Amino acid sequence: MKNHLPSLVAIGAMLICPARVTLAQSPMPETPSDVKAAPADAIKTPSGLASKILSKGTGSEHPSAADTVTVHYSGWTTDGKMFDSSVKRGEPTSFPLGGVIKGWTEGVQLMVEGEKRRFWIPADLAYGENPGGGRPGGLLVFDIELISIKKAPKPPELQAPADAEKSASGVSLKTVKKGTGAKSPKSADTVRVNLTLWGADGRLLESTEQQGGPASIPLDKLRIGGLPDAIQTMVDGEKKIVWIPANVAFGPTPPPGAPASGLVVEVELVSFKEGVPAPAAPADVATAPADGEKTASGLISKVISKGSGDAHPKATDTVTVHYSGWTTDGKLFDSSVTRGEPSSFGLNQVIKGWTEGVQLMVKGEKRRFWIPAGLAYGENPGGGRPGGMLVFDIELLEIKK
Repeated sequence: MKNHLPSLVAIGAMLICPARVTLAQSPMPETPSDVKAAPADAIKTPSGLASKILSKGTGSEHPSAADTVTVHYSGWTTDGKMFDSSVKRGEPTSFPLGGVIKGWTEGVQLMVEGEKRRFWIPADLAYGENPGGGRPGGLLVFDIELISIKKAPKPPELQAPADAEKSASGVSLKTVKKGTGAKSPKSADTVRVNLTLWGADGRLLESTEQQGGPASIPLDKLRIGGLPDAIQTMVDGEKKIVWIPANVAFGPTPPPGAPASGLVVEVELVSFKEGVPAPAAPADVATAPADGEKTASGLISKVISKGSGDAHPKATDTVTVHYSGWTTDGKLFDSSVTRGEPSSFGLNQVIKGWTEGVQLMVKGEKRRFWIPAGLAYGENPGGGRPGGMLVFDIELLEIKK
């Protein structure tokens, strides 16, 4: 039931994924007899949220919006249709309470551990009347059992102390735990880190501790100004507090929801994996050469090195590849080579130019593609994706039927 809010640390996907805890499966929930409307004895809050306790809890403490909770739940529309249920899946769900629909954030804070409660959540506290995207609209009814509460980490000092180090990028740093390593990561490396981010007002924004443990992040994909530089001063096992002004963290055009006061970050470097230097942009990156092989769709390619296989993948196959991608001005925007690990994916689950182009290849082959915007992300796709014609070097490592 997440709102799918973009992460401040987004690296092309969500940095932190919700964790699930496997427990014994509960009996299949039945549609509540009062699913159409809240009964007269339901508790109602000023926001319009209605609820009723189904069974009392054993705890005494209520979660805050910043805490992570583990729950079992089932949800219905008012016509009695169940649209989601952790009970049906047989595994509870854990999530930060501030990252879900408003009715959940408000409602679960009324509960204690062990309590089971039914909620009638009006549309404006859920997904709206006609949300689209497969989400249920109108009043929603949930049965929620609060299994456990994990308290949010407390913020450190919100202002950098006088003895904090100053970096050239404009951030302040203070070591709170010395490391045991001897080397520091470089910009091409992938780091495994524990990260907790607060706004400079003390509001918790995100935490790997709450959502499953350390995250592995290519340093050159970490989109918070000043933080990659700070991590490059660290060694394995070291923990630092980093104070980052808003203009350094987000630049002149902050993303929606970014805290105007800047960030306070607790970062622990667990380990890092050395990356490979970024491949140089091809000499013919701006325009496809005259001897390029062109298909009816407008895709152009050229074999760089021949393969050893004789079978071509189909669109329904899964392939493993190494690749690097550039815009026509020679800017590298993505590369499995620099990460030091190939990528595997269903060939029909990528951009059209890849689906078509990789089918021209055999195992072991390396080929350069010039993919027009219409077969890639379009001219002006937004969301951090590159627009216009894209150029890829792709090496096909494996085909799996």
